[in-house]
Amino acid sequence: MTAAGGIVVRRARTADVRGIRRLIDTYADGRRLLSKATVTLYEDVQEFRVAVTPAGDVVGCGALHVMWEDLAEIRTVAVDPTCRGGRIGHRIVGDLIDVARELGVARLFVLTFETRFFGMFGFTEIDGAPVPYSVYEQLLRSYDEGVAEFLDLERVKPNTLGNTRMLLRL
Repeated sequence: MTAAGGIVVRRARTADVRGIRRLIDTYADGRRLLSKATVTLYEDVQEFRVAVTPAGDVVGCGALHVMWEDLAEIRTVAVDPTCRGGRIGHRIVGDLIDVARELGVARLFVLTFETRFFGMFGFTEIDGAPVPYSVYEQLLRSYDEGVAEFLDLERVKPNTLGNTRMLLRL
């Protein structure tokens, strides 16, 4: 998908991980995004969409992480501060929503400070983890920190302070 300025939104490649890392670090220092180990970014590269300039610079990213048969999370959405306001984040999130639909996911979760932004896509605020207890028990077995945040586990509460839980039904 190409737009003004020649910025393309596409699936991430392993060569994009350094750019994704740079974007995450930009926001992780201010606790706006959860920092991730670089090895985790390589392991999860297939979950990411990136926005790249004609020169190949990564100026935006976002990931779709499937948690259960009918539930996925949009996570790690970041846009280079010099490119904000150019609808790059909108394009990335729109692409991730399309991917979720293709996969047959019925609900999308996000944990965010940017409630107005996600509200534009139809996300609404929720309380708790919107899964039955039997699914909750299975999700407890995940090693993924984002799943721990979704479950609102005590050990990750410092990561989620001030964030809002939101859900979109597809």
